[in-house]
Amino acid sequence: MIRFETAGESHGEALIALISGLPAGLPVDFDFINRELWRRQQGFGRGGRMKIETDKVHILSGVRHGKTIGSPIAIEIKNHDWKNWEEKLPVEAGDPAKHQVVASPRPGHADLPGALKYNFTDARYVLERASARESTSRVAAGAFAKLLLRHLGIEVASHVIRVGRVELERPATWDEIVAVTQKPEILLSCVDPATEERMKEEVAETSRTGDTIGGVFEVVVHGLPAGVGTYANWDERLDGLLAWAVMSLQAVKAVEIGRGVTAAESFGSQVHDAIHYGAEDPAKPTRFARHQNNAGGVEGGISNGEDVVVRGYLKPISTLRRPLESVRFDTREATSASYERSDICVVPAAGVAAEAMVAFIIAKLVMEKFGGDSALELKRNFDGYIEQIRNY
Repeated sequence: MIRFETAGESHGEALIALISGLPAGLPVDFDFINRELWRRQQGFGRGGRMKIETDKVHILSGVRHGKTIGSPIAIEIKNHDWKNWEEKLPVEAGDPAKHQVVASPRPGHADLPGALKYNFTDARYVLERASARESTSRVAAGAFAKLLLRHLGIEVASHVIRVGRVELERPATWDEIVAVTQKPEILLSCVDPATEERMKEEVAETSRTGDTIGGVFEVVVHGLPAGVGTYANWDERLDGLLAWAVMSLQAVKAVEIGRGVTAAESFGSQVHDAIHYGAEDPAKPTRFARHQNNAGGVEGGISNGEDVVVRGYLKPISTLRRPLESVRFDTREATSASYERSDICVVPAAGVAAEAMVAFIIAKLVMEKFGGDSALELKRNFDGYIEQIRNY
């Protein structure tokens, strides 16, 4: 079984990802992994922290001579900002006078519930782990999942469909989404330049007022055959696992599969994707086809052969330059919420992190279905299944 864990704090020495369960012999593209980390740092509306960090993976184990070897993969990503925090957040006792407290909790953040849960006298340690900086480790781990899926011809990418009040008002093609991910400069990851310019104006206006802004990103899985996931057990349904994984990301407050939201207000005849059977298409493993994809590639908890489409709804970042009302931890007196250096808009970056989570869920289910201790064995098993459904 593929699984991963992360460790590290926002201003700690490094971030860590530990991945296990990947087959041996999978080629590792270091440039690709580092570009994924670069993509997570981009976007119009990012804060000053992204000017400090240049995220790159340092692989400590599990990869030799450019390929996985079947053992756990340990990844380190250094925090360059650590030099400014070494005395404020020492591992040993250090000097308590240099501790930089988060004196008043920020509404919308984990500050207050985290401090109550762990009996902290301020929210510094909560902030350090709850921060979306943790998603850097997820993107690194997800890059390995993407490499496994690419070995089978399956791709995962994202784009932004809404920032604040500005929304992309047409479907995006797969080629457009891929083109956005490959741009040398990433603004708001929208496939339509005119809409992206209006999104940019929305972010700029938000910045001028000292506020923050959220939006909606869309992750698409392209090339996944029918049959991944199951209806047999509630905790193994593909759509449930995807929703859980994307919802686990910082600031995501809702997840949608396909046309999930508008389907609730529509008739069944308008929602369900009619099934057709036609000539063999080299790009698809079966002759069953749909002319629309309202289901988002998932029916009954199983992939149906169409693109899997997952949307994440991202709330505005909870650290505001114009802080909301709060209460001091020490005196319980009314005050303004603490301010930490932060972003205005992170919707494109959240999309990259969501790609990682979606890729990991798909890779996990692919390995469970097709198995294989080596990349060669996995590919052989996968190809056998494709031949089976092609002839169905």
